[in-house]
Amino acid sequence: MPRRLPQVEFTFLLALLFATVAFSIDAMLPGLPQIAAQLSPNDPNRAQLVLTAFVFGMGLGTLISGPISDHFGRKPLILFGLGLYIVGAIIGGLSSSMEVMLLGRAVQGFGAAFPRTVGLAMVRDLYEGREMAKITSFVMTIFMLAPAAAPLIGSVIIEGFGWHGVFGAFVLIALIGAAWVTLRQGETLEPENRRHLNWTDIVGGTKIILGNYNVRIYTLMLMLGFGQMFAVLSSVQQLYDETYGLAESFPYWFGGTALIAATSTVINGLLVTRLGMHFMIRMGFSISLISSAITIVLYFAGLKTGAAGFGLFFIWTASVFFINAFTFGNLNALALVPLGKLAGLANSVIGALFTMGSVIIAAPVGLAFNGTPVPVILAALICSGLALLLFKMERKEA
Repeated sequence: MPRRLPQVEFTFLLALLFATVAFSIDAMLPGLPQIAAQLSPNDPNRAQLVLTAFVFGMGLGTLISGPISDHFGRKPLILFGLGLYIVGAIIGGLSSSMEVMLLGRAVQGFGAAFPRTVGLAMVRDLYEGREMAKITSFVMTIFMLAPAAAPLIGSVIIEGFGWHGVFGAFVLIALIGAAWVTLRQGETLEPENRRHLNWTDIVGGTKIILGNYNVRIYTLMLMLGFGQMFAVLSSVQQLYDETYGLAESFPYWFGGTALIAATSTVINGLLVTRLGMHFMIRMGFSISLISSAITIVLYFAGLKTGAAGFGLFFIWTASVFFINAFTFGNLNALALVPLGKLAGLANSVIGALFTMGSVIIAAPVGLAFNGTPVPVILAALICSGLALLLFKMERKEA
């Protein structure tokens, strides 16, 4: 049997590894104005690509990390990923041009995918049934709560050390994770359970995965859901700063949004067994569609600025993030249902496609920022509407 850490310590180790991903995205938000001023003064909107470059790299890393860990083992792949993450953070922190910054962020995101994807595989190696569900649920809750504190932590670091200091924090948290894994966590994949890197099987399995009609539908829906979320993340700091004049209090407001969104995890857990995954997914995208439609109408009716305009934007933002627990986890679960023994490969393929695909949506929306929330609200309206239309195309017999 693989050597096990005490369950509590193992759970907190995974929570740290998962929180690293969320921290890497949201802690950057307060630093985007400084980065724009120094690296892209003639086109401030390009600073938003600092987020999407990380997400794109993470999607690419998700594609290969799972299958490779099935061959080489979990522990070395997690350490490899954390090493790449540190290299990317150093490149980003020392960058003097936006191009080098984006390269560093892509490398950092690529590395971050390994502990996140392989960490889940470690849970499957060691636990099953309710114990596995309990650990995964706690880790995902931490992953949802981390964004609440990340911007505030990032703003404190930036105030003392500038935006370069945030990358130093990235290196530090990765070193802590790497040391913890090295000193305390044993390998969880027994040699007899390892698989050869048979590219024929991987390609064949990928064809089976993408050949399933419903899997394609669910993957596109995930791409639309993540796309609208990352579009909001890309523009949210600029909106708080330039549109509503709340740059200094942004970390607190965003933290409140993240805490509201985190409650949806509990609500989904209470309702999904009674109402079903299909109902929760449909309800989630419907909430986003309706709230986006109401918000855009009220915006053009005159609720643009001031306390009323900001209140409208805050409620809308909270609603868009709130639906994540209703949509992402349930869609991913539905996608894996028909794939049986291909679930591991499927998780990598589907995760990579919708993560990288979301960048195609989020990047243009972020670059279209015009000082108003209109581009991101319209993006959510369109994405949620398309997702609901796709859901109607699902084949019930599959």
